[in-house]
Amino acid sequence: MVQIREISEKDAESVATLSTQLGYESDIKQTSARIKRINNSNENCAFVALVDGEVVGWIHGFYTLRLESDPFIEIGGLIVDENYLNLKIGKQLIENVNIWAKKHQVKKLKVRCNIKRTESHKFYERLGFKENKRQIALEMNVV
Repeated sequence: MVQIREISEKDAESVATLSTQLGYESDIKQTSARIKRINNSNENCAFVALVDGEVVGWIHGFYTLRLESDPFIEIGGLIVDENYLNLKIGKQLIENVNIWAKKHQVKKLKVRCNIKRTESHKFYERLGFKENKRQIALEMNVV
């Protein structure tokens, strides 16, 4: 049976390990600090999925405000351990973010996926997400 609960700092090791499956290297100390900041913010939510007490997935959502559009919640990250796919864990995690979005009176949930993650695209489409644009992501270091 799958349990979903809010993330806590004690989940840092499991969350960091799962993040490496997506190609994001981070250590436990960094992950713990990020979880603490998320939990101390009214504009972020994060949940973990547990099977037999073990963290097997996580999701992070954040409130997004833009000048040109109504506010929305964006999924910042979602991962389910590759050994626990097809148990509807990802769907349950998204449902928890959806409930959080309703509490914040937000009407849209958005997600961005790497263009290479075609299985993720199919997953989100099965849940009712629709592609609305393609874009390139750019970044620079703050100097």
